Amino acid sequence: MEFIEILGLLAASLTTAAFVPQVFKVLKAKSTKDISLSMYLVMFTGVVLWLIYGLHHGSAPIIFANSITALLTFSVIVLKLKYK
Repeated sequence: MEFIEILGLLAASLTTAAFVPQVFKVLKAKSTKDISLSMYLVMFTGVVLWLIYGLHHGSAPIIFANSITALLTFSVIVLKLKYK
């Protein structure tokens, strides 16, 4: 594996991991009062578009990061609607 692919996977892992604490916090608190639904909808849309782009180009880091980030952001959207 090339260095640049490893760098991409590391970057993907870190930026994706940034969403994990938010999901756990929402699950623990059962509150989404301070979370912007519009921000998460825009983020989810952007992530899905990046995923499509990554699939088109066969880029593992882009596919990896955006698949997981899409699941995490979608989870927050569902929880935002649930705990409204």
